[in-house]
Amino acid sequence: MAIEDQENTIREIKPKSRRIMGAGGPEEEDNRLPPWLKPLLKEQFFVHCKFHGDSHKSECNMYCLDCTNGPLCSLCLAHHKDHRTIQIRRSSYHDVIRVNEIQKYLDITGIQTYVINSAKVVFLNERPQPRPGKGVTNTCKVCYRSLVDDSFRFCSLGCKIAGSSRGFEKGRKNLLMETEDSSSSIGVGKNISNLQSFSPSTPPLTTSSNCRIAKRRKGIPHRSPMG
Repeated sequence: MAIEDQENTIREIKPKSRRIMGAGGPEEEDNRLPPWLKPLLKEQFFVHCKFHGDSHKSECNMYCLDCTNGPLCSLCLAHHKDHRTIQIRRSSYHDVIRVNEIQKYLDITGIQTYVINSAKVVFLNERPQPRPGKGVTNTCKVCYRSLVDDSFRFCSLGCKIAGSSRGFEKGRKNLLMETEDSSSSIGVGKNISNLQSFSPSTPPLTTSSNCRIAKRRKGIPHRSPMG
């Protein structure tokens, strides 16, 4: 149980000299998340920068964790010196980030990692999968995407946020309770049917009843006389 709680906790990894950000907010659950995490997952990267659109380096694939003011291009970084910045990459039209970059600021325990261009990466958001592949024994706890290793529980940062929330855990418990209740109802129905199968059957008709309801035997037909 202690291991599961540790995997379900998203915490920000920061130098000791920095003050813990996000504390003192209105909701305790949001306080457990870095203030830049949810805005990061909602951003649309690889668009042209609105400030440096004429430059060939205007593609926005950078993000400042301190400012959280949208995606940045390489030219925008001049205004974010001494800030914590990360680079977003793409794989199969989905946003990824290298493990060695994000793990400096965020605990990614339990998230599936992939090797792309000789570097370990994690996906930012879930990637819908119609159905798990054959023989798959481990899937993401949120979107049920196939995972290659049983040591992982989520396929992306976004799924870990969703799966670590109290609302998700409460909803899953309610679903399990409903499933158990329905199973119990089915069991009760089976017991009733079994009792009915052991109940006395309809008694057979008696001989007198057979005599009363038996049809009369037809008499011998007679031909009409020949005229």
